[in-house]
Amino acid sequence: MDPETLARVVEATSPQAANFIQEVLDFADGLLRPWRLYQIAIAAGLMVVSWVLARHARRRLRAWVRRREGWPKWRLRMVLEVEKRLVLVFWAPLLWATFLIMRQVTWPSHSYLIGIMASIATAWLFVALVSRLVRNRLLRRIVAWSLWIYVTLYYAGYLDETSAFLERAAVEFGDFRLSALAILKAMVVTAVLFSIARTVSAQASISIRSNDDISPSMRVLIGKVVQIALYTAAFFIGLKAVGFDLTGLAVLSGAIGVGLGFGLQKVVSNLVSGVIILLDKSIKPGDVISLGETFGWINTLGARYASVVTRDGKEFLIPNEDLITGQVVNWSHTNDFVRLDIFFGTAYADDPHQVRKVAIDAASSVDRVLLSRPPVCHIVGFGDSSVDYILRFWITDPTGGLTNIRGNVYLALWDAFKANGISIPFPQREVRLLDQPPANGAPGQAPDDNSGSDISARSQEN
Repeated sequence: MDPETLARVVEATSPQAANFIQEVLDFADGLLRPWRLYQIAIAAGLMVVSWVLARHARRRLRAWVRRREGWPKWRLRMVLEVEKRLVLVFWAPLLWATFLIMRQVTWPSHSYLIGIMASIATAWLFVALVSRLVRNRLLRRIVAWSLWIYVTLYYAGYLDETSAFLERAAVEFGDFRLSALAILKAMVVTAVLFSIARTVSAQASISIRSNDDISPSMRVLIGKVVQIALYTAAFFIGLKAVGFDLTGLAVLSGAIGVGLGFGLQKVVSNLVSGVIILLDKSIKPGDVISLGETFGWINTLGARYASVVTRDGKEFLIPNEDLITGQVVNWSHTNDFVRLDIFFGTAYADDPHQVRKVAIDAASSVDRVLLSRPPVCHIVGFGDSSVDYILRFWITDPTGGLTNIRGNVYLALWDAFKANGISIPFPQREVRLLDQPPANGAPGQAPDDNSGSDISARSQEN
């Protein structure tokens, strides 16, 4: 495009756009000066050197990380972020070293552009590492790109002009004015505040969980209250940064309340039920519960559901409303003592006094069976083929499983009964074939008119 055509385009645009275009042209014209071209060439050469160094350093860094066993995940993620930006890691120091050397051997104006690029490269690296604190991927990218553009314009000296341009790009609704600059500020401020709220809430939750003077349910409740308060404060501060009038939220909150009443009844019910569970301490993390066919221990109590982990590794997410309205068996509500019963039978020929003593001793020898509450054994009935007993014992760790401890007690009974000559009866059925009498009346021979034989069964129970 020739200069005359460019001038006509500038004149045809608005004064603000014309000023912006003129500033861009002046900046491009300044870059064409010889010493600035030399500085750009030097920076490009240092970029190539940084790329070569990063390529060789990346392999050594990966080999070094593989030898770091037991490192926490956040440390590994930080090393991964540094690995992705090794070019910047090398380029920024090289630019600063070149800038300091050129200031000593030549005119300051001959290294001015390299100094600006060194500052921008350092700021880019800092923004790339700090933006990782934002967990949401989309929000993290918005924050990173916004800060990269901000620091570039700041060190290039065009921040005020760009801010004025974005401020003029606005939408007005009566007295309310929303500009592009306000939206960008609100997004960055909200992301930063949300990251700070997440970090503070995580540290507060750790401190609260380590306080033994607070009950487990109250720890969860306090942690949730702190988290909600911090995120709410971050949200409203972000709205205030946009310039939104918070008094208008009264009407909005009424509309939201109506919507909750009609469309989100279950969600609200679960939220309220979760608060009730935390307040009345009926269920707390670590409790062993049974709800229908689900048996396991409470892993976490969330705002909407409770996480119950079973012995086979399954994790059930049970709505809080079901824990309030349903019949829940809490095996460790007031204490950790759990009584288990097993049934067995012995032959009528065995002395029941000896059977009871042997059964109690066998149960007491099993690990996890409490000796402070010793096992007991009672006769519960006389069966068709056995004397029936019940053996009761106590444990304090139902999270360790119930089926396995019952199986261990049964094995101990088997070994003890075998060692003491006590038999465990089982029904036996004996079938005999009886021949028909013979035709001449002699016993043991079948008659001529009857070619078959009768089968009679006699049941014998031992």
